[in-house]
Parts: sequence; structure tokens; C-alpha cells
Amino acid sequence: MQPYPVLNTLFRHHLWANLQLLELCSTLSEEQLQASAVGGYGSIADTLQHMVRSERSYFARISTGQPYRSPEDAPPLDFAEMAQWLRHSGEGLIEWAPTVQAADSVEIQWDNGGVIGPIQVPKAVLLTQAINHATEHRAQIMAILTQLDIEPPELDAWSYFDTQELR
Repeated sequence: MQPYPVLNTLFRHHLWANLQLLELCSTLSEEQLQASAVGGYGSIADTLQHMVRSERSYFARISTGQPYRSPEDAPPLDFAEMAQWLRHSGEGLIEWAPTVQAADSVEIQWDNGGVIGPIQVPKAVLLTQAINHATEHRAQIMAILTQLDIEPPELDAWSYFDTQELR
């Protein structure tokens, strides 16, 4: 099999890991979905919603220059919708990542320590954030699963490698 370019492999793993975790979480009871851990974002359900919506916004910024904003009164996404959103943004990141150049940037309204205003942020930073953000929240959810005595999925690169025809 023809190997994928490096960035494609990173983002293919990212999408695979997100969907593996989402699939396991879709089997949890409502009580389990409401479980949380100290130091995490919130409950499993809240963390998944945040992770999915954030990734959609990162991808929108990279592809259109604008964030995706859910309506304030939007109901929580169900598991099918979350999977659809993750596939859309994940496949979009796979497509876009190799095309992003070092000089490519997007204007973001920035509020950091009192410095408020539009700034240019390299798209490479958004790509990095998309992976790091999801990795952090997947780890938080997996820690909660462990506390619930539920075996979390193996989401490391070796497990991904074993599931793909990359050898």
C-alpha cells in the first residue's frame, strides 16, 4: 500500500481515535455519561460535546477563516450527529493539513490577559490545537472510564497502526 503523507497519517489517527472513543461512549448509560473527574473538563457527555464542537470550529477557521458557532439554544448533539460532525471535520483536516503553508493565517478575535483585538494566527497553530485539544479531552474521558471500571479503548499510534493496512 502507498504510504500516506505524514500530516495525513497524523490526522487520520486523530479521526480514528475520536471515532473509537465516541463509539465506546455511545454504549454507556446516562449515569455513566454524567460521570466526571477532578481536573477534567466536565462529564463524559459534556466533554464529548465540547470536543466535537471545538473541532468543527477549528476546521471552519482553517477552511473558511470563520469560526463555526452553534446557536446559543442548540440542543446537545446525539451520538450519530457527533460522529457525523467528527467525520466531516476530521476528513476536512486530513484534506487541508497538507495544503497549509507556513505563512497561512487566519484573523481571530483574541482576548489574552487583557490584550483584546484581532490578531493573525498561523493555520499551523490551529492544526496543532485540533490534535492537542482532542488528545487532552480523550485522555480525560479515558480516565473517567477507568474510574468507572470500564476498559478504555487503545488509542495510541501502535493500535492505530495495527488496524490499518500500513504495513
